[in-house]
Amino acid sequence: MAVKIRMKKMGRKHRPFFRICAADTRSPRDGKVIEELGTYDPMVKETDARAQLKTERIDYWLSVGAQPSQAVSTLIKKYGTNGTHLEAQQEAMARLQIKPQAPAAVAIALPEKEEAAPAAEDAPAADAPADDAAKAEAPAEEKTEEAAPAEEAKAEEPKAEAAPAEEKKEE
Repeated sequence: MAVKIRMKKMGRKHRPFFRICAADTRSPRDGKVIEELGTYDPMVKETDARAQLKTERIDYWLSVGAQPSQAVSTLIKKYGTNGTHLEAQQEAMARLQIKPQAPAAVAIALPEKEEAAPAAEDAPAADAPADDAAKAEAPAEEKTEEAAPAEEAKAEEPKAEAAPAEEKKEE
């Protein structure tokens, strides 16, 4: 069986995407493949970040006699094991990984329980530095407390709905 390393067209109209595959020469372009060896996305703005290759597997297929197509042989020369553009590819991939992200979600603090307020008033002034440390640790504790009341509220709601139904039955 003659094996060829070539591109398999994927994507949609006006948005091409290719998988680099090892396939039998007799199979159609987009048909059955033996193994997928990487991807090529011509729509990526960073030219050197367009090709992603599994270099070990490509080297294996080349060693057993697979013949690359012209386009794939160019990609192998640039981004293969001893490629000429490997450093540029790594820099381009690093630039693509650093994208501005949405700001982190802010936790909304729930009002403290009434029991905690009188205890804070009774505390002596000497414990003020300890209170600062406790306040710094408080946000981590609040997250766990926020989840607990929500679960309790969910558990209480069905009981509230069930109670009026029982009263109607008694009348």
